[in-house]
Amino acid sequence: MKRLSRGFTLIEVLVALAVVAITLSTGLQATGALTRAAGRQSDQWLAQLCAENELTRLRLLRQLPGTGESDAACAQAGREMQVHLSVLPTPNPNFRRVDAVVEAAVDGTRVRLLTLSTIMGRY
Repeated sequence: MKRLSRGFTLIEVLVALAVVAITLSTGLQATGALTRAAGRQSDQWLAQLCAENELTRLRLLRQLPGTGESDAACAQAGREMQVHLSVLPTPNPNFRRVDAVVEAAVDGTRVRLLTLSTIMGRY
Protein backbone atom coordinates (compact mmCIF):
# COMPACT_ATOMS: atom_id res chain seq x y z
CA MET A 1 0.00 0.00 0.00
CA LYS A 2 1.26 3.42 -1.01
CA ARG A 3 1.40 6.16 1.59
CA LEU A 4 0.28 9.65 0.55
CA SER A 5 2.41 12.42 1.90
CA ARG A 6 0.65 15.39 3.36
CA GLY A 7 2.44 18.65 4.20
CA PHE A 8 6.07 19.65 3.95
CA THR A 9 9.16 18.03 5.35
CA LEU A 10 11.33 19.82 7.86
CA ILE A 11 14.06 20.34 5.22
CA GLU A 12 11.59 22.01 2.84
CA VAL A 13 10.39 24.37 5.57
CA LEU A 14 13.96 25.28 6.55
CA VAL A 15 14.92 25.96 2.92
CA ALA A 16 11.86 28.19 2.49
CA LEU A 17 12.72 30.09 5.68
CA ALA A 18 16.31 30.59 4.51
CA VAL A 19 15.12 31.98 1.17
CA VAL A 20 12.76 34.40 2.94
CA ALA A 21 15.50 35.48 5.38
CA ILE A 22 17.97 36.18 2.55
CA THR A 23 15.34 38.14 0.62
CA LEU A 24 14.43 40.26 3.65
CA SER A 25 18.09 40.91 4.45
CA THR A 26 18.76 42.08 0.89
CA GLY A 27 15.70 44.33 1.02
CA LEU A 28 16.88 45.92 4.28
CA GLN A 29 20.33 46.61 2.83
CA ALA A 30 18.81 48.23 -0.26
CA THR A 31 16.51 50.37 1.89
CA GLY A 32 19.45 51.49 4.02
CA ALA A 33 21.47 52.41 0.93
CA LEU A 34 18.57 54.46 -0.44
CA THR A 35 18.16 56.26 2.88
CA ARG A 36 21.89 57.14 3.02
CA ALA A 37 21.83 58.33 -0.60
CA ALA A 38 18.84 60.59 0.10
CA GLY A 39 20.67 62.09 3.08
CA ARG A 40 23.81 62.73 1.01
CA GLN A 41 21.73 64.31 -1.75
CA SER A 42 20.03 66.61 0.75
CA ASP A 43 23.39 67.61 2.26
CA GLN A 44 24.86 68.35 -1.17
CA TRP A 45 21.83 70.40 -2.16
CA LEU A 46 22.14 72.50 1.01
CA ALA A 47 25.89 72.86 0.39
CA GLN A 48 25.13 74.03 -3.16
CA LEU A 49 22.87 76.75 -1.73
CA CYS A 50 25.63 77.89 0.65
CA ALA A 51 28.27 78.03 -2.11
CA GLU A 52 25.97 79.86 -4.51
CA ASN A 53 25.01 82.36 -1.81
CA GLU A 54 28.65 83.25 -1.18
CA LEU A 55 29.45 83.55 -4.90
CA THR A 56 26.37 85.74 -5.40
CA ARG A 57 27.47 87.91 -2.48
CA LEU A 58 30.82 88.46 -4.24
CA ARG A 59 29.08 89.30 -7.52
CA LEU A 60 26.79 91.81 -5.80
CA LEU A 61 29.85 93.73 -4.57
CA ARG A 62 30.31 94.62 -8.27
CA GLN A 63 34.07 94.71 -8.06
CA LEU A 64 36.90 92.33 -8.83
CA PRO A 65 37.50 90.30 -5.66
CA GLY A 66 40.94 90.51 -4.13
CA THR A 67 43.07 87.38 -4.06
CA GLY A 68 43.20 85.43 -0.84
CA GLU A 69 41.13 83.13 1.32
CA SER A 70 38.17 83.66 3.61
CA ASP A 71 35.66 81.63 5.59
CA ALA A 72 31.95 82.17 6.14
CA ALA A 73 29.40 80.31 8.22
CA CYS A 74 26.22 79.16 6.51
CA ALA A 75 23.09 77.76 8.13
CA GLN A 76 20.66 75.91 5.87
CA ALA A 77 17.69 73.86 7.11
CA GLY A 78 19.13 73.72 10.61
CA ARG A 79 22.52 72.47 9.38
CA GLU A 80 25.63 74.49 10.17
CA MET A 81 28.11 74.53 7.31
CA GLN A 82 31.37 76.34 6.63
CA VAL A 83 32.16 77.91 3.25
CA HIS A 84 35.84 78.39 2.46
CA LEU A 85 36.40 80.85 -0.42
CA SER A 86 39.68 80.89 -2.29
CA VAL A 87 40.25 83.70 -4.82
CA LEU A 88 43.16 83.05 -7.19
CA PRO A 89 44.66 85.16 -9.97
CA THR A 90 44.39 84.08 -13.60
CA PRO A 91 46.76 84.80 -16.52
CA ASN A 92 44.38 87.61 -17.54
CA PRO A 93 44.46 90.30 -14.80
CA ASN A 94 40.81 91.19 -15.51
CA PHE A 95 39.59 87.85 -14.17
CA ARG A 96 39.87 85.85 -10.92
CA ARG A 97 39.17 82.20 -10.23
CA VAL A 98 36.96 81.68 -7.18
CA ASP A 99 36.67 78.29 -5.48
CA ALA A 100 33.99 77.72 -2.83
CA VAL A 101 34.49 74.62 -0.67
CA VAL A 102 31.61 73.72 1.65
CA GLU A 103 32.23 71.55 4.68
CA ALA A 104 30.02 70.33 7.52
CA ALA A 105 30.56 68.41 10.73
CA VAL A 106 29.47 64.80 10.41
CA ASP A 107 29.95 62.57 13.47
CA GLY A 108 32.48 65.01 14.93
CA THR A 109 34.68 65.26 11.82
CA ARG A 110 34.66 67.89 9.08
CA VAL A 111 33.50 66.46 5.77
CA ARG A 112 33.83 68.19 2.40
CA LEU A 113 30.39 68.22 0.83
CA LEU A 114 30.90 70.28 -2.30
CA THR A 115 33.42 72.28 -4.31
CA LEU A 116 32.13 74.93 -6.69
CA SER A 117 34.41 77.00 -8.93
CA THR A 118 33.76 80.00 -11.13
CA ILE A 119 35.51 82.89 -12.88
CA MET A 120 34.72 86.49 -11.96
CA GLY A 121 35.65 89.48 -14.04
CA ARG A 122 35.92 93.22 -13.74
CA TYR A 123 32.66 95.12 -13.86
